[in-house]
Amino acid sequence: MNLVTPPEHPFAQFVRILGKGKRGARNLSREEARDAMGMLLDGKVEESQLGAFLMLLRHKEESAEEMAGFTEAVRARLQTPAIAVDLDWPSYAGKKRHLPWFLLAAKALANSGVRILLHGGGAHTAGRLYSEQLLETLDIRLCRDWQQVEKALDQQQLAFIPLGDWMPPLQHMIDLRNILGLRSPIHSLARILNPLNARCGLQSIFHPGYQAVHREASQLLGDTAVVIKGEGGEIEINPDASSHLYGTANGVNWDEEWPALAAMRHVKPASLIPEHLLACWRGEASDAYGQLAIISTMALALRGLGEPRDTAINRAEALWASRHQVART
Repeated sequence: MNLVTPPEHPFAQFVRILGKGKRGARNLSREEARDAMGMLLDGKVEESQLGAFLMLLRHKEESAEEMAGFTEAVRARLQTPAIAVDLDWPSYAGKKRHLPWFLLAAKALANSGVRILLHGGGAHTAGRLYSEQLLETLDIRLCRDWQQVEKALDQQQLAFIPLGDWMPPLQHMIDLRNILGLRSPIHSLARILNPLNARCGLQSIFHPGYQAVHREASQLLGDTAVVIKGEGGEIEINPDASSHLYGTANGVNWDEEWPALAAMRHVKPASLIPEHLLACWRGEASDAYGQLAIISTMALALRGLGEPRDTAINRAEALWASRHQVART
């Protein structure tokens, strides 16, 4: 019997690089990461290879070069029109301790004329409150393509588009979370993509040590970005704690330490009631923690657009107070 050894799958080399053992494994180069992600996005990989690749990356922890290469592969496959955007605002974590006050920060900034693109990856983890679940309540436009995004930005300066509508393969990878049992590096990657090349990309990375890696990846890509350890993993300053800002602009990195705004820690709410957000937006209710979170998060966004911290905080307070005065554009 003449036995023929089957040829190795082209993607096997990337799994081998990551999984060859403690002494043999290494990071992917930026070019290798670009090629590997390209094959994943083009559907040229077996499902078993996809799972192995994502979990090996998760175990190893992705490098800045890998993240830059992955991002380049995604951007090369995006067909987006030229739409002016000030802030790219990814929302992939969901909230479980506090309400998503950052959504009110984004609405107030949009009402002042700041053009903001929100994007997210669905309710992939039980017990969390996701942005997608609040869009209708807060009158944030849900868009299904880039033409709808452009229209929403022109009309409201704020738009939300689900990841699955502009990069379905990445959404599929995120959806594997409940099969693989762990979040994959795609949750981190989605935060750095900045699909419309906004003036500044805001990023929230919860796990310590990853913030500097994300900043380095954005620097490699030539992007302007601010990375924080946001409350619950979302782009939201926790006013009860100090926050470190990892920034990069024009290829130059900067760091700032923002002190806590609250003199004492606030009591965590017993439950998350979305209607409370709307009541606070309308001025029908107040929330001491929420207002500080909103103002400091607005200041973070303005800092990303180039304003100094003190100026940004003062302007954020004024913009929140005048949030119902919609800017004329």
